[in-house]
Amino acid sequence: MNANVTSYINDKINWKKELEIIRIILLKLPLNEEIKWCIPAYIYKGKNILGFAAFKNYCGIWFHNGVFLKDEKKLLINAQENKTKAMRQMRFYNLEEIQPKIIENYVLEAIANSEAGKEIKPKRNAKSLIVPEILISVLSEDKELKEKFNNFTIAKRREFCEHISSAKKEATKQSRLDKIIPLILTGKGLHEKYKK
Repeated sequence: MNANVTSYINDKINWKKELEIIRIILLKLPLNEEIKWCIPAYIYKGKNILGFAAFKNYCGIWFHNGVFLKDEKKLLINAQENKTKAMRQMRFYNLEEIQPKIIENYVLEAIANSEAGKEIKPKRNAKSLIVPEILISVLSEDKELKEKFNNFTIAKRREFCEHISSAKKEATKQSRLDKIIPLILTGKGLHEKYKK
């Protein structure tokens, strides 16, 4: 039992009992219990199978590749139409709706699907990196700065670039550049200064 999952459940006022019952069902199955994306997640052989969470009006389980489940009981919905292709959610509005054997069967089928390699991988945004001229100029003059900049992930480099490019005035662009140079040299991302 993961202590962070216990804390997550204990923090819930309205759906605590329901989440405890769902957790008991899941702990009997060959899954590793973790916290991912700030909610309980259940993993099988390194693959995300499902997670559960409490919302205002319901609690629910979502299957990361639920689209492959037979769903003979017609319990699954796509909670984000036109956004997610694979994920499916099972919602519970009261304690009586939680049927342990049915949940277990869905989870075992999801595990079997994972073993069979059935998955839809989320498409990553392949937005290109556009480095502003003012930054290109500084990077070309400073080898250490260029090397440290290139050590960042493309997402972090994009944050720096967009931070500069989003300024309308050249003076603001220069000011932003001056502020990010020390961050780059110390290996810190644009928003890491706000983290504890």
